[in-house]
Amino acid sequence: MRIPRHIGIIPDGNRRWAVSNSMTKDKGYAKGLMPGLSAFKYCQRLGVEELSIYGFTADNTKRPAAQRLAFTKACVEMVDIIRKEDAEILVVGNTGSDMFPRELMDLTTRQKFNKGGTRVNFLINYSWEWDLKTQNKSVSYYNSADISRIDLIIRWGGMRRLSGFLPVQSVYADFYVVDAMWPEYKDEHIDMALNWYQSQDVTLGG
Repeated sequence: MRIPRHIGIIPDGNRRWAVSNSMTKDKGYAKGLMPGLSAFKYCQRLGVEELSIYGFTADNTKRPAAQRLAFTKACVEMVDIIRKEDAEILVVGNTGSDMFPRELMDLTTRQKFNKGGTRVNFLINYSWEWDLKTQNKSVSYYNSADISRIDLIIRWGGMRRLSGFLPVQSVYADFYVVDAMWPEYKDEHIDMALNWYQSQDVTLGG
């Protein structure tokens, strides 16, 4: 099987899952933590070298305060969970905004944990406008320059849009949609995406 070197994950559907299970919308985010760990471990076993995971966008911070606090807390906890694994973590997002969690400032440059190996990029308080309007003189054109080109993007929750996900790195990515909500994650969802990926003609424009 042809394994993508870099997979992007858009873990959507937390709020809809919560509502469908008679919860308030803010309660859905914590239910995405164990799926996140499971997806990381499964991709690691498959030999995926790099993962990029959408945490929350700058636009998401316009949501009601209870939701904003809940998804911020869930993102910080997700990063802390992956810190305990063999990973090289980078958090990419607008650190100049009060919406960026101060607890993650040490990870705005890539850090190795345990044996390292799998590169994991978390997009937190991220927006494509901020990414492409870099003020960082150490990079050439954009703030996420330490993230490589993505081969396959998998989006849970049934929506068929990128939602501003790493536009430079996604330029030649294949895009697979899982109808199940993110809290309903199963390893089989990644298997389905990889089986579909086998039939894609990856030419990179050539």
